[in-house]
Amino acid sequence: MIALITGATGATGRDLVQLLLQDNQYTIIVIFVRRPIGISAPKLFEVLTDFDNLEQVAGFIKGDVWFSCLGTTRKAAGSKEQQWHVDYGIPVKFAEIAKKNGIASVVLLSAYGASPDSNVFYSKMKGKLEERIGALAFERHIIFRPGLLLRKGSSRVGERVFAALLRLLNKLGIARKFKPLPTSLLAGKLAKAPKVLGPGKHIVALDEIFSF
Repeated sequence: MIALITGATGATGRDLVQLLLQDNQYTIIVIFVRRPIGISAPKLFEVLTDFDNLEQVAGFIKGDVWFSCLGTTRKAAGSKEQQWHVDYGIPVKFAEIAKKNGIASVVLLSAYGASPDSNVFYSKMKGKLEERIGALAFERHIIFRPGLLLRKGSSRVGERVFAALLRLLNKLGIARKFKPLPTSLLAGKLAKAPKVLGPGKHIVALDEIFSF
């Protein structure tokens, strides 16, 4: 399979790149990045991309499966509007080109609580993205909705504190479905999904990811 990845420089995306490079079922991995990531491998191809002008790289948006892992935080984006552009606008444009170019499968990294009708900005944004990509009617549309992710070397204090609290609650038998999810484990599930799931829409919910 030829795999395309957006969001390859994020925590989950980086882990996914490494896993696909070791997986013989993925013969070519094409990553769309703003700058080189410093990895060299025979089956890895970097496409330096201006994500505000995706038409310039439309000729490279061809393959079997697209892994959509692109996302940011409001703090990093600088505003709600810019976060919406990164998390919704760019993936939608990429999806439109991918559909036009005949890509059959999409694996979308979404989030727990995603709903287009949510009153929570982040959840609504992710829900709207799921809805818009679904409307394009890819042959296979796989959505993952994880909760708190454990990123290697994360500098986010709030994330580490919340993860520690969840672990304590889990030990007490509380909120087990909300246990923190290492990005390396999530990446493995993303890589597995197109190989085991058939045509149609599939949602892998928070409480199903660990056993998927």
